[in-house]
Amino acid sequence: MIRHARSIGVVAAGVTTFLNLYSVQAVLPLIASEFHVTLPATGWTITASLIAVAGVAPFVGSVSDMLGRKRLIVAAAAALVVPTLMAGLAPTLASLVVWRFLQGLLLPFIFAVTVAYIGDEVSGADAIRLTGLYSMGSISGGFLGRLIAGNVAEHAGWRASFLVLAGLTVIGAALLAFVLPGERRFTPVRGLRSSVASFGEHLGNRRLVGTFAVGFAVLFSIVAAFTYGNFMLAAPPYSLGPAALGAVFVVYLLGLVTTPVATRLAVVIGRRGTCALAALLGCAGMALTLAPNLFVIVAGLGVLAGAVFVEQALSLGFIAAAARRAKSTAVGLYVTSYYVGGSLGGILPGFLWHRFGWPGCAALTVAVQLIVMAIAAVSWREPRGAVVVVTPPDGLPTAPAVPMVAGTPSPPPPVPPHPKTQPQGAAPP
Repeated sequence: MIRHARSIGVVAAGVTTFLNLYSVQAVLPLIASEFHVTLPATGWTITASLIAVAGVAPFVGSVSDMLGRKRLIVAAAAALVVPTLMAGLAPTLASLVVWRFLQGLLLPFIFAVTVAYIGDEVSGADAIRLTGLYSMGSISGGFLGRLIAGNVAEHAGWRASFLVLAGLTVIGAALLAFVLPGERRFTPVRGLRSSVASFGEHLGNRRLVGTFAVGFAVLFSIVAAFTYGNFMLAAPPYSLGPAALGAVFVVYLLGLVTTPVATRLAVVIGRRGTCALAALLGCAGMALTLAPNLFVIVAGLGVLAGAVFVEQALSLGFIAAAARRAKSTAVGLYVTSYYVGGSLGGILPGFLWHRFGWPGCAALTVAVQLIVMAIAAVSWREPRGAVVVVTPPDGLPTAPAVPMVAGTPSPPPPVPPHPKTQPQGAAPP
């Protein structure tokens, strides 16, 4: 009974978080029209949330390590209803950005703490199963948020889409409150100072720093590929319009297929071997995008997306094994690194774009994927007798904090965070 309740609660946490984080992407043109601003200006409604997520995530871990998991998850989900509702009533773009920022402040209290909750409460095969469910919930939430917002806005306006999402968030908060079991194996960290002090310990842990670097590279890769890949597809000879470009993001759902496969493969050949295969697959996907054929290009982007979702799952799953204590603080540092990578992934490839076009951006993405493989090979050595558990990605961790460009949808959400790998026989955190 508890097992099924925990499964439902974890799925609800993933859906509730990412249902709200990216939904605004589908209605940016309508927002721009109502407030008489440019489309890039409306991109701040996305950027504000992501800046808040990146800034708050490490400190969420400190609070959670002191106060516990479920109470924070439920409180954040319930509080999220308010800014979501108020966003639909915002009289100006500036006020909408403020409400989106407040949404971003609350979201890490759901997803980062849920990752730590899973890492505390389950291990072995149950951890693989539960993190897989969380991944599917988060991926589905990210996709459904855009789909619901777009369809509601088409018939009733963008404001109605926020009101509907607020109602769905109420349902998610209720499921978390009444279905998700309370934690049983959580060990509190005594005092905020002790929890914050763990920052230095985590940053001095080479295995964790390597994992943070992988998270940085994961979102950098997917943002770079989908941002500048869309620029390529919007230009001749393809000249895809906004609707067609939006359809390209359907390949993001490949994460629902690749992550369960990765969880099984990692148990057989190890985390490092699986990451190496994923990185090489990502490189192959980028090579496909150089072909002068629309369908091959989209397939290549899909291959890359599937590959980085695997890397995301592996890196998140490694945190609980590598962090000696204050695990949710480590997750928070990972999330910050992840979103910083996404932000730079929307900017740095631009220098190559202006000089070399898409081939230059593709080459940079390939280089980043090879770096991921090298970092994993050095940082992810498994202790003898360890049991490998990976954390499949969220309906990741998720659009980067870069402005929208007219006619081009924001890059897909990357993907957010998850739990856990624990050495066999290790005591619960």
